[in-house]
Amino acid sequence: MQKDFRLEWRQRAALNGMLLYVGSTVYVCYLSFVRGGQLPAPAWNALLWVILLFAAINAVGKSFLQESRGRLLYYYTLVRPEAMILAKIAYNVLLLLGLSLLAFGAYAVVLGNPVQDVPRFVLVVALGAVGFATALTLISGIAAKAANSNTLMPILGFPVVIPILLQLIKAAKNALDGLDASPQPLYMLGGLSLLVVAVSYLLYPFLWRT
Repeated sequence: MQKDFRLEWRQRAALNGMLLYVGSTVYVCYLSFVRGGQLPAPAWNALLWVILLFAAINAVGKSFLQESRGRLLYYYTLVRPEAMILAKIAYNVLLLLGLSLLAFGAYAVVLGNPVQDVPRFVLVVALGAVGFATALTLISGIAAKAANSNTLMPILGFPVVIPILLQLIKAAKNALDGLDASPQPLYMLGGLSLLVVAVSYLLYPFLWRT
């Protein structure tokens, strides 16, 4: 984790690129919708998750893809594979938490905030960041072992995040409408994230040796 934070700080072009992506998409949404009238709440919710999903793919996709084979071989002599995947997941969770909360804040300021239950919606955004980070980190590790890894990452990642995205939209809609609904979607999001972490912990050592 310390290595990834230092690398991100030294090569701030990637971080600035992610921030530019979030800012530009929010501004395009403002030009396209708000200036022509008030954006309906369902469309507001859908656009937010589209922005967060593609921001997550861009941010987490480079997790393993930026590592050269020589560097991965060097890591192989230093750390256990379980420590490697857990550190990558933890780093990506922190990165996406910051990016997602910043994107939500900018989105709410520029396009208005129709959310009735803001604390619950923030919790949904945080759980979404955790879910995207855990799922896409493992996909990035798989894609890094294959040819055309940059193309393979979104192809493998999108079907994996669909169950997470469905639960996020359901939970976000309840918070958006201020409904005191069942917390089952939140439990499902937490359970899916824990399941992906467990699967990554068990399967990554086999991927590590390939």
